[in-house]
Amino acid sequence: MSSNNDRISGIADQVKGDVKDKAGDITGDSQQQGEGKVDQAKGKAKEGMADAKDKFGDLMYNDDKK
Repeated sequence: MSSNNDRISGIADQVKGDVKDKAGDITGDSQQQGEGKVDQAKGKAKEGMADAKDKFGDLMYNDDKK
């Protein structure tokens, strides 16, 4: 998966998680809130992976120019 796809997927997971978290809060469903927090964490991890891929690519690209 490319870094852009990871980033988009991560953002989508964070939004989905935020909606679940808030819905669970409103309805008093602690399981749904927990699922929302897991989705948010998963999304942040995907974004972190995208950042790492970008940094690695930058290092490789800059190394090739030397």
